[in-house]
Amino acid sequence: MSKLVKFHILFLHLVSSVLLLSCKEKAAETPEKYELVWADEFDYKGKPDSTKWGYEYGFIRNAEKQYYTDDLKNARVEDGHLIIEARREKIANEKYKSDEFEKKNWLKYIAEIDTAQYTSASLTTRGLAEWTYGKIEVSAKLPRGVGQWPAIWMLGANWKEAGWPKCGEIDIMEHVGFDKDSVFGTIHTEAYNHMKGTQKGKKIVISEPYDTFHVFALEWTPEKMDFLLDGVVYNHIENEHKTADEWPFDQDFHLKLNIAIGGGLGGKHGIDDSVFPQQMVVDYVRVYQLKKQ
Repeated sequence: MSKLVKFHILFLHLVSSVLLLSCKEKAAETPEKYELVWADEFDYKGKPDSTKWGYEYGFIRNAEKQYYTDDLKNARVEDGHLIIEARREKIANEKYKSDEFEKKNWLKYIAEIDTAQYTSASLTTRGLAEWTYGKIEVSAKLPRGVGQWPAIWMLGANWKEAGWPKCGEIDIMEHVGFDKDSVFGTIHTEAYNHMKGTQKGKKIVISEPYDTFHVFALEWTPEKMDFLLDGVVYNHIENEHKTADEWPFDQDFHLKLNIAIGGGLGGKHGIDDSVFPQQMVVDYVRVYQLKKQ
């Protein structure tokens, strides 16, 4: 290889590094009216930071088919990104024949499954970081394929006491694999939820969700919620100032990142086993709150 060719290769490498750095710096700029209060840039390697993230374990909700674990195969940080990976693999159900679930009709199915056919991860800030109001911003690429159900969402801190949907749920981003190239932003409350068909949500078409990072965000104040895709508002929800049944959002919420497989919504058209493994790749998670005047 000639010295001239080597020089050009080195020059291009330096230019690309500078461009990538400048893009990262630009992305990290704090919006003018906000201050950064919590973030994970995933600039480390191995398990997700245990001071910021916890895990959900086993079968959890919605008759989904995945078994959540804390295994590195399912949740890890590498190359500056959080990887949540759904896999087609068998794992024993620790809650099989458990009295804990056999006594609850709506969760009875958990105790009836001896072996799961899929594994995945669900990370949560519950008990570690929760917020009332602010801007939550996540840059991510999504898994593809029928049966995949990735989500970036929030749940009210009082969920154990109040129950769902009274505690409130905010789906910052929800995608179902059978509805390609689209994402949803939705709230669920006692008054507005999918069981009644009254949930408040909107869908937006998204370009290259599987190969390109997109920024999914929520701007949340006492008066409203705005759901954004790459900086553009596509769903605006006003506080009607009625009761907590309509607006349970004046309290702390924690954040969840997960890939579900199948289930009530994700499994409407079955599961394509040929696509596994699939990943949700997260570049960063940032939480801002309004600057105090």
